Amino acid sequence: MYRKLVFFACLALLFITPSHIRAQSEAPSQGTVYIIPVNEEISPFLSVYLKRSLLKAEAGEASYVILELNTFGGRVDSALEITALIGSAHWAKTIAYISTGDGGTGVSWSAGALISFSCDAIYMDAGTSMGAAAPVYQSAEGMVMAEEKVVSAVRGQMAALAEKNGYPPAAALAMVDPDVELYEVEKDGAFHLVSSEELKALEKEEGREDLEGKLISPAGKLLTLTAGEMERYGVSSATVSGRDSLLELLGLSEAVPVILEKSRADWFVAFLSSAAVASILMMTGLVALYLEVTSPGFGIPGTIALICFGLVFASSVLIGNMGSLELLLFLAGAILLLIEVFVIPGFGITGISGIVLMLVALVLSRQNFIIPEFDWQWSLFRRNLLFVSLSLAGALSLIGGLMVALPRSRLFGRLVLNSTSASPGQKGRHETLPAGERDGIVSPGREGSGHSTELAPGMMSSASTDLRPVGKAMFEGKEYIVRTEGEYIEKGETIVVLRREGVNVVVRRG
Repeated sequence: MYRKLVFFACLALLFITPSHIRAQSEAPSQGTVYIIPVNEEISPFLSVYLKRSLLKAEAGEASYVILELNTFGGRVDSALEITALIGSAHWAKTIAYISTGDGGTGVSWSAGALISFSCDAIYMDAGTSMGAAAPVYQSAEGMVMAEEKVVSAVRGQMAALAEKNGYPPAAALAMVDPDVELYEVEKDGAFHLVSSEELKALEKEEGREDLEGKLISPAGKLLTLTAGEMERYGVSSATVSGRDSLLELLGLSEAVPVILEKSRADWFVAFLSSAAVASILMMTGLVALYLEVTSPGFGIPGTIALICFGLVFASSVLIGNMGSLELLLFLAGAILLLIEVFVIPGFGITGISGIVLMLVALVLSRQNFIIPEFDWQWSLFRRNLLFVSLSLAGALSLIGGLMVALPRSRLFGRLVLNSTSASPGQKGRHETLPAGERDGIVSPGREGSGHSTELAPGMMSSASTDLRPVGKAMFEGKEYIVRTEGEYIEKGETIVVLRREGVNVVVRRG
């Protein structure tokens, strides 16, 4: 019991960390142009990284901040946070630059398009493209369009950003909503993109009903534009041929740009906070926690659980999702689970409540809000709930497999039950009582055979401690760690040995 309390105390101490991480103070580099490469999926880590980078650019008195975008998209909530960060950077001109250099993909799709429209200007290398910004989610059937409420929220934000920064709102809408029909019309010697409603309004304005427009994006298709089309319709400011060409066009050819590359620590945090790694850590931690609370003492499973949950919550702290509520919920759940295992016999509402609280803490650690308010927050909450539920299901599957496979493993027996071993001839044997011995009758030759230290099926004694289901019992003056097949046996009750499984001694009520 004491070692169990030490385990959960260590767990609590590991999670008592600051709720935010300060960037290391560095002397700002001299220069007016700061370049922030974005060559990965839009994620919570990227939001934190961009916030830190913008603070460095502001401290360096930057007049231009260039986001080099090469991304297929990512999380909507992170993209919305990033657009708010860029919109608040009034101290510099922000530029979205879709490049093909340095192994870039040459695209700014989905959430990347949303971020591009939040900048003051857009420049693109030849051969790049932008669009397909409709919110989607992963399902069993593949990628599926989000529900109308989420699409409507992103559509409205995209149009608002377009209006604020002087981009054609119809183009922004067609990138998000497949129901928007987009036409090209020529007016005053320039080409414009208009929706079907705007086309009708132009017909009335021109006093004609046969104003022809070229269909660019039919209903049912999301708009994606190439660099040439973006410039043709006035969405992008120009098409360039590399970073130097962009700087020259901006009149900054003599400036020495400060490139804010990610450090190894940044990449490690990005790796640690990724969905795949988080899922593996959660499953491993849950399995190790189960092994720890169902085995005596504190050992390797407890250490593994401590490390796994520590890494899960540490990554949440580093990306700004971890608060005191998540920590308190997790610790409360751990305490309830501890009470269920060591105080209350059986397994009931206390243990279930503890598990639920721990799972809720894990869900909240993957988002920066507690109660969803907006449609996109509800969508993210459901996705996080599904993510943690699948991790739990995976952990339960692993536990089931371990219960079948590991009792036969001598290594597992050493890790879990550090008790008196059987003789070499008994290791790994699985003995089951004959019918007569199941009634507490020892078969002939088992008593007084000179092997008093050997536990034979049918031997009887009394429990030295409560068996929940693991505990201790005395046999012929020696103390053994024993376990039941799930039943709760109080201290002092008569028990009978059923069988040996490696170094495990399985007993039942006598």
